[in-house]
Amino acid sequence: MLQQVLMFVLGLVTLVAGAEGLVRGASRLAVAFGVSPLVVGLTVVAFGTSAPEMAVSVGSALAGSPDLALGNVIGSNIANVLLILGIAALIAPLLVAEQIIRQEIPIMIGASVLLIVMALDGRLSFAESALLVGLVIAYTVFLIVQSRRASQAAQDEFEGEIPTSNWDRHWSVQLLLVAVGLVMLVLGAGWLVDAAVAVARAFGVSDLVIGLTVVAVGTSMPEIATSVVAALRGERDIAVGNVVGSNVFNILAVLGVTGLVAGDGLPVSAAARNFDLWVMLAVAFACLPILITGREIARWEGAVFLGYYAAYTAWLVLQAQRHDSLPAFSGVMLGYVMPLTVITLVVSLVRHNGPPAPPR
Repeated sequence: MLQQVLMFVLGLVTLVAGAEGLVRGASRLAVAFGVSPLVVGLTVVAFGTSAPEMAVSVGSALAGSPDLALGNVIGSNIANVLLILGIAALIAPLLVAEQIIRQEIPIMIGASVLLIVMALDGRLSFAESALLVGLVIAYTVFLIVQSRRASQAAQDEFEGEIPTSNWDRHWSVQLLLVAVGLVMLVLGAGWLVDAAVAVARAFGVSDLVIGLTVVAVGTSMPEIATSVVAALRGERDIAVGNVVGSNVFNILAVLGVTGLVAGDGLPVSAAARNFDLWVMLAVAFACLPILITGREIARWEGAVFLGYYAAYTAWLVLQAQRHDSLPAFSGVMLGYVMPLTVITLVVSLVRHNGPPAPPR
């Protein structure tokens, strides 16, 4: 067991380091070839921080663990919003760029709805996977075309995500970073998947639950690092953009490519169809108050997000153990937490429909 734990930790560290190298090298290469910082922030950085999810999900599908592949993406999207935005909002209230409000969040919600519709028959088919890949290509092209019309001020919002050191200015170093990052991602993904499956089977926990929790948080480490650093530096709109962009790519690119690699499509378990996918959709809709309540996630809203993530994780653990307290816990969630959520949204609407808050 100790060997599996060490392999899991080594795989996780390798994944994070590989993603950092890939993002750094690809970002500098994109700028060197004249691609705008806006497009780099929404595409290259989003792809880079989603690279661990891609590596783990593809590796899991090839290793015959489709539940781990699917659970990784669903769990990462849930963690990105509830855990990462919750932590970042506690550090500093998150102000959201207008483009993210009007475009990226609705696209994230739309991608979540599309995935649920595709998964209702119990399988993400090869054709449906190809459609997801086609959509992410179209989305990327759309962003490139849109960037040509963007003002310099809008582009500058994302420049903070691109490294500006001297040692990697030459294109050869940037190419090396990309190559080494990809190799580390592949190696790290293999170690992490093997260790996670071994631990899951040893404790009698399903691959889906392991993917939804431990692996999901592990592969979300690049997003966690990016959003926390952005919040600490005052680049609070980037913290939100990084999460929303990564969620879109997780659904369209990661699951699309995984379904294609699987050959005959990706099976979707009944547990995922009946519960986890709907939680992912609810979490995507949880971003809607940002659209309504003044372009801000306050600290108390971040605390609510963290509370929800803790409750969701506790529910998964109780369900995996078939614990006697599961019915009572579910009753509390449905009888108290959900109504409290409605009250919270109403209070938030009333607060933000009043006089505008003074600048921070």
